[in-house]
Amino acid sequence: MSTHKPTIALLAIPEVAASTLYGVFDVFASAGRDWPALIEGKAGESLFVPQVVARTGKRELTIANGVRIVPDAGLDWVPDVVCIPEIMLPPEAVLEGRYVEEVAWLKRCHANGTILATACSGALLLAESGLLRGEDATTHWAYCDVLGSYPGVRVHPHRALVIGGTGSRLVMAGGGTSWSDLALYLVARLASVDEAMHLAKLFLIDWHAAGQLPFAMLARTRQAEDAVIARCQTWVAEHYDEPSPVASLIEVSGLSERSFHRRFRKATGLTPMEYVHTLRLEEAKQMLETETTPVDAIAEAVGYEDGAFFGRLFRRKVGLTPAQYRRRFGGLRKALSG
Repeated sequence: MSTHKPTIALLAIPEVAASTLYGVFDVFASAGRDWPALIEGKAGESLFVPQVVARTGKRELTIANGVRIVPDAGLDWVPDVVCIPEIMLPPEAVLEGRYVEEVAWLKRCHANGTILATACSGALLLAESGLLRGEDATTHWAYCDVLGSYPGVRVHPHRALVIGGTGSRLVMAGGGTSWSDLALYLVARLASVDEAMHLAKLFLIDWHAAGQLPFAMLARTRQAEDAVIARCQTWVAEHYDEPSPVASLIEVSGLSERSFHRRFRKATGLTPMEYVHTLRLEEAKQMLETETTPVDAIAEAVGYEDGAFFGRLFRRKVGLTPAQYRRRFGGLRKALSG
């Protein structure tokens, strides 16, 4: 029987958050050790060997929010699993040439059979390496457009976990705390489902079965390159609930219908009606969180006369029904408000 303990390398870069880096570390370190300690009164043996690695080797490294860490090793070895926690940079940041050593190491590890796992925006490093070309992928909802701009990457914004690549050796989790889904999946895959269940109970981890759409901000940031379309976006932000908003937008723009549709899509990446839907649904989400107004009344307030259509659209775009969304996020807001 093999006694090999899988080695887990957690990649530290200056733009990684300590909470994610060491949250993943703690889950792997706990596997096999802490459940017996609580239930049987005697700690077991850890099933994995997690190590924080960085291009600086064992020299101190300052990461996000000014946290100073001392990595366990450099990038001169090939572990069984590499975890890339995240990149705390704005979506528009240029990554090309920024992580040359890390990208080269990831490619070398992948060529030698390593599982490459990412959380949140860490998937962008896989994209930089070219390993996601022709592959399914996911990342934090705010970075999906950026990830989708890499050649051949098929992004699934709604999914909290995507497994792909040869031998299923590319594993990506969505944003925020979905790193916990990633860690549990890897524990189940490399150790056992029972052990993953123990850790879920130990750390009170709730699997993100609904994906990350319920947490996503649907409306995109207003662009500034096309001044005419920017003016239209400002107008529609205050008038999205009006009847025939697209016809009114065309009138506001002063453009021909064809030119307006072409320029709006080029500037925003959405059709005018898709853009209106995102504004309406964001307002509906806010109302569901903060009010007890009936769902049909909310639908009408944001511009939908057909409550059934609103419900179907909401479910498709948000991943929950309006009632489910209200229970989940209205309850959370109430609890946080004391």
